[in-house]
Amino acid sequence: MNSDFCKYILYRPAIAVFFLFTVTMLTSCGYHMGSMMHPQIQSIAIAEIRNDTKEPLLTPVLRNQLAARFQFDNSLSLKSKETADCILYCRILKVTTHSVREDSVDGDETYRPSEFEITIDAEFTILIPGKSKPLISNRKVKATAKYQYNADPNEGKYYGMRQCAYNLANLIVQYTTEAW
Repeated sequence: MNSDFCKYILYRPAIAVFFLFTVTMLTSCGYHMGSMMHPQIQSIAIAEIRNDTKEPLLTPVLRNQLAARFQFDNSLSLKSKETADCILYCRILKVTTHSVREDSVDGDETYRPSEFEITIDAEFTILIPGKSKPLISNRKVKATAKYQYNADPNEGKYYGMRQCAYNLANLIVQYTTEAW
C-alpha cells in the first residue's frame, strides 16, 4: 500500500474503524439475516381461536398479540383465510393463576397477595389450504407472566393476561417461522 494512504488511515481513527468494518463485513462467514420460512410461503391467516377456558377476554387478546407479533417479525404477511398461503389454528387449553408472593404487615395476619403469576397452555397447528398434511403438526405451547395490582384486581389480571399472551404469541411466531 501507499505509505501516504497508511498514514492517512492511521491518523484518522473514524476512517480506520470504517475501513476495518468494511473489510470485516466483506470477508464475514456468511450468516444469513432474515426470514427462515419456506420461499413458497409468503402469507398467513389467523383463524378463530378456540377457547376451552372460562377467560372470555383471552381470545381477542391472544389474537391481537399474534397479529402484532407476525407483523413485527415480518417473515409472513397477514392475509384473510381465502388468500393466505397457510392458516394458523390455535386452541387455548388452560389458564391458571396463582399468587407468587404475599404481603404481610403483621406476622399473624397475611393480607392479599401482592404478586401473581398467570400461565396459558395452548396448542396450534399450521395448515396449507388444500393439503391434507399440516405444515406444522399440532404443537403445544406454554407461557407465563407475573403481574401485580394496586387497586383493581381485574385490571391487573388483564395486564398480566396481555403480557402472557404476548409471550405465547412470541413462541408461536418463533415456532412457525423458524422451527418447522
